[in-house]
Amino acid sequence: MWVVKLGGSLDRNPVLRDWLERLAAEGAGRVVIVPGGGRFADAAREAQQHWGFDDVAGHNLAVLGMAQMAQLLKGLCPALRCARDETEVRAQLAAGAVPVWMPLDLLREAPDELTNWGVTSDSLALWLAARLQAEGVIVVKSCAVPSGADEDALVQAGIVDAGFAAYRARLECPVRVVSATDWEALPRLMTP
Repeated sequence: MWVVKLGGSLDRNPVLRDWLERLAAEGAGRVVIVPGGGRFADAAREAQQHWGFDDVAGHNLAVLGMAQMAQLLKGLCPALRCARDETEVRAQLAAGAVPVWMPLDLLREAPDELTNWGVTSDSLALWLAARLQAEGVIVVKSCAVPSGADEDALVQAGIVDAGFAAYRARLECPVRVVSATDWEALPRLMTP
């Protein structure tokens, strides 16, 4: 099973439909999609900057943004199935579906390692992959991704979040960070 994180900034990119159609066609029972927060998470950041509330509230708003993005993806590709937590993700995979994770189980009342802006949907995709014991992770970004760049270089370039390298270190499976234009390479990307 592979975790495929679709960056929230793809929400207006025409290749988003290509990714969704390809994942729905080829990912049945073997792919879980992690949506980025996109403009919904950006609104959470802006609200926190304006009002100055704590990172727990900011985190919860960003998680809700990811859930909104999950609904957007399902709206674009009705074959996908929304899953609210790990149990639903596993059930959807077992049923041969392609779940889109709405991480409502990550809403928090108190701070923990996930409740800061250094951990975004990029790192949450790796966190989920570790919990699901995924075979691999593909992180799809709207920007160009330098060939052969390691996690530290991707963090330094601002392509992935600050926590990405640490969460990557917890995984033994392959993690591929690719550009949105690489959708046709999906079968090759999903080989160990």
